[in-house]
Amino acid sequence: MPRKRKQNKAYRNSGRVPQGARPLTVERARFQVLLAAGMSVAKASREVGINERTGYDWRRGVAKSRSVRVYPNGRIVGPSGGSADREISARFLSEDERIQIADLRLAGASVRAIARALGRSPSTVSRELRRNASPNGDYRPHAAHRRARFRRARPKQRKLAVNAVLHSLVQERLSRLRWSPEQISADLARRFPDDPLMNVSPETIYQSLYVQGRGELRREIATCLRTGRTVRKPQRKPGQRHSRFTDPMLMISERPAEVEDRAVPGHWEGDLIVGPGHLSAVGTLVERSTRFVLLVHLPHDHSGETVRDGLIAAIQTLPSQLRKSLTWDQGTEMARHRDFTLATDMPVYFCDPASPWQRGSNENTNGLLRQYFPKGTDLSAYGPEDLEHVAQELNGRPRKTLGWNTPAERLRDLLLTT
Repeated sequence: MPRKRKQNKAYRNSGRVPQGARPLTVERARFQVLLAAGMSVAKASREVGINERTGYDWRRGVAKSRSVRVYPNGRIVGPSGGSADREISARFLSEDERIQIADLRLAGASVRAIARALGRSPSTVSRELRRNASPNGDYRPHAAHRRARFRRARPKQRKLAVNAVLHSLVQERLSRLRWSPEQISADLARRFPDDPLMNVSPETIYQSLYVQGRGELRREIATCLRTGRTVRKPQRKPGQRHSRFTDPMLMISERPAEVEDRAVPGHWEGDLIVGPGHLSAVGTLVERSTRFVLLVHLPHDHSGETVRDGLIAAIQTLPSQLRKSLTWDQGTEMARHRDFTLATDMPVYFCDPASPWQRGSNENTNGLLRQYFPKGTDLSAYGPEDLEHVAQELNGRPRKTLGWNTPAERLRDLLLTT
């Protein structure tokens, strides 16, 4: 043993490239050839110039991380001899892959070339080199594997559990402002771009709400999510919609091409949200370019005449450049669509049956409105002032599709430039 330490010291002082930076795939391949030829592990290890223990690890496929040994079946043995079963997902880079990265990098290969050789994404290789390289910039595969292995160690305290300021900001936006986790995450990233301690991912917020026993946020905060769920569930598809009237309709296929790319403002999508027994309703209008929302008060019913009059009153409050078209589904409430077009000079285009995605902005907005008007709510109890307050809150929310600007900001900028 002293002689081996002396040899290692002489090697370090020789000025040669350190062991971790040497190409090791060649040694492994030669080691396997020697074993297949009948050579013992000890002799094959000496022949290729590796430690005998390393040779045994290579033969058995053991990944060593400091004093912890990870076996091919996922079993982990610690320094005290204790073990626990753990599956190592294939989405993580293996030690062999890290050795291959080191070899290719030493040979001068680019990040994309390394990624092609591994069958991985270039971002995976780039992130690996950035995160797990040594402080001096050298990439040593075994040291990198140890860093990655211990970075995955659990349990770790969650950010919302240890950062009281971040916890408070997230809780306020969930409970008082009714923002979604994604909106909260983007807003914090914009407000604190240089402070990673004040940044949190949407998934972290969702897990704090959904995973039992976490307790970082109060369980009742989960009711502030627009779905009202406390556990994750698959989304349900909306019910079938059928044509209910025979007046000539302009179908969505006849809609001008300028509507599709949302570059030209003034094209709206509309629908109703209805109360229990279809006895009450509120009209919803969303401008496709800015996502600006208008809510239409329908105090008594949602017949064709009532909806027509409510839509006309709402549209006539808009400047002329914001009155170009309206897209609706084939519900009976639009039976008087021709009267609406004559009064506003806005053509109405109808979606195909059972195709709510053709009014995607409006469907999304109706989902947001259910935070304020849960299903089963008597909508006739809300007056015009209540609806205006809700619309102002929605128009003041940052939207991902708007670069985290608000609809009100985008509409303001639009009106100032026209």
